Amino acid sequence: MSQSCRLFCGCMLSFIGWIGLIIATASNDWVITCKYGMHTCKKMDELGTKGLWAECVVSTSLYHCTALNQILALPGYIQTSRALMVAACIVGFPSLALVMMALPCVKLANESDGAKHKRAILGGILILLMSLCGMVSTVWFPIGAHREEHLMSFGLSLYSGWVGSALCFLGGAMMACCSGGGGQPQHHHNRFYYSKQSGTANSMPPAANHAKNAHV
Repeated sequence: MSQSCRLFCGCMLSFIGWIGLIIATASNDWVITCKYGMHTCKKMDELGTKGLWAECVVSTSLYHCTALNQILALPGYIQTSRALMVAACIVGFPSLALVMMALPCVKLANESDGAKHKRAILGGILILLMSLCGMVSTVWFPIGAHREEHLMSFGLSLYSGWVGSALCFLGGAMMACCSGGGGQPQHHHNRFYYSKQSGTANSMPPAANHAKNAHV
């Protein structure tokens, strides 16, 4: 696989993963909880969902959410998950911008291949950092929710965060570890050798010129 193909695939994977992290951050369907026991909740047809920003009650005839506005009163796992997910979404802007400018189809004035290579590596490292923030947040949140109250199952937002973190990890790894420098440019220096026999300079290979001059 060529370097340009690796950069393009890494950029697409990272972009899709970034969208997944944004969806997970904005929605509140992270975990499904039950306050009265699983059998009672199924019988009452009343479940609860909890996310980074609100806690909701879901039933066939009711959907009510309570915003989690009391920042100082919130558990530590919610505050930490909020900060990590928001940081991951913000870091996505500069990281994807760096990767897009490192693509072969984007040309900047007086730019060398080495500059593109460094830009791709920096963008890949930022995307790996974004993936790490998403992984820690999506793993820590359900553990904290399970300790606080009975956890029934995982929500769609949590799956979106897991998939987004995995795609960002793959895309960042492809750009940070697999984007080669494109090889060193080959400089062809024309070496001219003077021949007494012809009296002119020519650009024959050194070995051939020395052999010819030895017989003069």
